[in-house]
Amino acid sequence: MRSAELHPDVVPILSTGRHRSPRRGACFMEFASFLAGEHWSDHPKCTHGTLAHLARLVNDRTSDAGRARLTPLIPSVVGLTSDDPLLDVLLAVRAAHAALPVAAEERQRSQAVGLRAALAALADRDDESSAGARELAESALRSAPAADAWAIRFIDEVGRGRPRTSVKQCRDVITGAVDGIATAAIGDRDDRLVALLAAAVSDTERLVGRTAEPTVDVRERADAGVTT
Repeated sequence: MRSAELHPDVVPILSTGRHRSPRRGACFMEFASFLAGEHWSDHPKCTHGTLAHLARLVNDRTSDAGRARLTPLIPSVVGLTSDDPLLDVLLAVRAAHAALPVAAEERQRSQAVGLRAALAALADRDDESSAGARELAESALRSAPAADAWAIRFIDEVGRGRPRTSVKQCRDVITGAVDGIATAAIGDRDDRLVALLAAAVSDTERLVGRTAEPTVDVRERADAGVTT
């Protein structure tokens, strides 16, 4: 049973962190849990775990004004999930591609290592999604040649064989990417973070073969709002 009910006049304003009820506010994924008809949670089952991880990070690292711009994306993540391990890699590549050109040098290195690991994981795949991810990774690495050279040396020194790309490691890359953008010495951090999440949603939709249009039920819940 849901812990929230429909109410036409109350729609939570997105805010940082977890919230015990919608009266205390809501983060991006908590509102998604409501739209999915799940128990109020920032870790709902309705969204792929790594995409949800990115959404929570972007929610917490944008300004109040930037966070408000995330709201239209929420219905799109409801039911957006897959058990294909490729998706974790694709999302890590998308995040690192966004961060590497603007992150501070010390953060660029870990992002470059993540991209090199992703390229190794994608090397034997010939599908369209993998090809697109390889192009993103190579483009990002070209934007930071010093970090890429460091990453190559680091991987060689660590040992032979392909670097692993576990779910945890993909999410670590994403965490570093969002932190890198959020702390970069640039004036459009919000724009970049919002664009990153939007691109990640689109990447996921393409992989699972879903259009961006939410279901009627999700639209009705979004239009109605929530209260405790």
